[in-house]
Amino acid sequence: MTGYKHILFMLSFCILQTNSAFSQKFLHTENKKIVNGQGEEVFLRGIGLGGWMLQEGYMLETSSFANAQYEIRAKIEELIGTQNTDTFYSAWRANHVRKIDIDSLAYWGFNSIRLPMHYNLFTPQSLPVGEYIDTGFVMVDSLLRWCSINEMYLILDLHAAPGGQGDDAAICDYDPTKPSLWESEENRARTADLWKTLAARYSEEEWIGGYDLINETKWPPLSDNNNQDLWDLMIRITDSIRTVDTNHLIITEGNWWANDYTGFPGPWDDNLVISFHKYWNPNNTSSIQWMLSMRDQHNVPLWLGETGENSNTWFTEMIELMEEHTIGYSLWPQKKISSVAGPVTIIKTDGYQQLLDYWNNPGQHVKPSEEFAKATLMEITENLKLENCKINIDVIDALTRQVNNENSVSFHELTIPGRIYATDYDMGRQGIAYSDVDYQRISEGQTWNNGGAYRNDGVDIESCTDNIAGNGYNVGWTSVGEWMNYTVHIDSSAAYTLKLRYASDNALTNLHFELDGVDITGTIEVPSTGGWFDWITYTKTNVILEKGAHSLTAHIDYGGCNLNYFQFSDPTTPSQSEYPRNTIKDNLIIYPNPCSSIVYVKKQIDAQSIEIIRLLDISGRDILSVLPEYNPENNIYILDISSLASGYYVITMKIYGEIISSPFVIQ
Repeated sequence: MTGYKHILFMLSFCILQTNSAFSQKFLHTENKKIVNGQGEEVFLRGIGLGGWMLQEGYMLETSSFANAQYEIRAKIEELIGTQNTDTFYSAWRANHVRKIDIDSLAYWGFNSIRLPMHYNLFTPQSLPVGEYIDTGFVMVDSLLRWCSINEMYLILDLHAAPGGQGDDAAICDYDPTKPSLWESEENRARTADLWKTLAARYSEEEWIGGYDLINETKWPPLSDNNNQDLWDLMIRITDSIRTVDTNHLIITEGNWWANDYTGFPGPWDDNLVISFHKYWNPNNTSSIQWMLSMRDQHNVPLWLGETGENSNTWFTEMIELMEEHTIGYSLWPQKKISSVAGPVTIIKTDGYQQLLDYWNNPGQHVKPSEEFAKATLMEITENLKLENCKINIDVIDALTRQVNNENSVSFHELTIPGRIYATDYDMGRQGIAYSDVDYQRISEGQTWNNGGAYRNDGVDIESCTDNIAGNGYNVGWTSVGEWMNYTVHIDSSAAYTLKLRYASDNALTNLHFELDGVDITGTIEVPSTGGWFDWITYTKTNVILEKGAHSLTAHIDYGGCNLNYFQFSDPTTPSQSEYPRNTIKDNLIIYPNPCSSIVYVKKQIDAQSIEIIRLLDISGRDILSVLPEYNPENNIYILDISSLASGYYVITMKIYGEIISSPFVIQ
């Protein structure tokens, strides 16, 4: 380089530096801390949008026959053809993440988003290196706009690099019949150019938090040379980014699912963050000491870029551990089909289960028609919308309120006289809201909720086979010493009749109930019903309860049984309606949903049945608690919600003594 050109180059570099993070609002490193442009430390509380740009088999329950996205797509194309499959994926991308999702995540307390990107939405391998399509950029642009509105940092994560960075196929869409990232110079060049293109596009965006260069490499041959090829590529990508962007954080991960830092050459950039991932181990300092030592050695910040897939108590303890050591985190992921181990559950339809059954065992199931398969898959894309999902308030409570708060709170409003579903115990930690033998996963193969349904605590919950006035789930796998606590409001002091709905294959189960720590029933002996799904009702009279708010606890003292509900009736007053809960719920219609200014509650049951209507936010706080305007001609209740912010809300109604909840979204 001539002297003249060298001076011009240095001048342009200095100009870039004067516009750097240190003089603007961008996140940057300051020794072991991540700080904003004002020098204030920023603790990242984040969540990953897994499944949006890149599908993983376990999120769709397809792992047994299609683990990587290219395999999932092939199965879909087999049933509905290429054009319909393209339509399916377009709808999937349109509905999986929308503004309402980001608004809700911000409201729930997250201040950052980690976006797992698939390279083929930006630069598919059918194009030469350096040529691009718009799809991925449009998605990032929309997401960044929604994050900016909510003042949330967006961290770009290359989850699927060209060719695939690991032999764990689902994570990066790796096809072993084609060259991996590490076996192709073209793939590495495409990766570096993609990051340069992204950085050039977003270099001046202050709500871009940083660039997570390559997610969870798992390529054993790299270890043969101390991961040198990995570090060389990380440095190469960083250099390409820095030609166009000196503002943003560079985030690096090691080999073997991010955590092998063998051969780490030390920080190669003055704005570098070291990331690690944490799954299925205890939440104590010793579990992360190796990372703390790296932070001390290299004087750089740490970031827990991915964690999750565990119980509520594990989540709470993980966050407390990260706060203790000032390490930001990103939970994984926001939503999955059926799973309750996250903030949002995508509802699985009967039709989708039929597709899974066929794909799992095509020899024993009739191949679905193209019309049926297309309709079913498009229905799933509709179920991706937040208003059609189940919001797991117990998970959100564990990630927010329960952190540094050991009190338990009601999961649902429970009143006596009335029916209490065994699954509706309080929200809180192990040993506070409930006690269960297995309540978290800290080693391979452990399961904290054997039924995997309804809630994400250690209490084992499954779909209930009892059709008598149930809520669809029962507590199962109960063991000696386990208990569940219920915050209840007792309307009046009286001698109540207790009806216990249970099933058991044990010769004998002993249990008892306490009110505020005092035994109110003595030992209840319930014999075998003949099977775990053979339900009967046990009745005990003269259970003395005092008026007011109390803590009711169900204790398993011997054996174990499946529990559906406990019903407390006051013999001096009319008994609770015989309407099954689901029947009542089916006779209520809330519309429009989503809505903007007015919401209507239409009912096909008599006008006196609804005692009160409450409007709650996702944290359970009362927004309204009224009996709203009623139009008897159309049998409709009218709620004016024009003053409320956009987000996810819940309407609760007390009907025939039952508390019924229905979600809706305000746009």
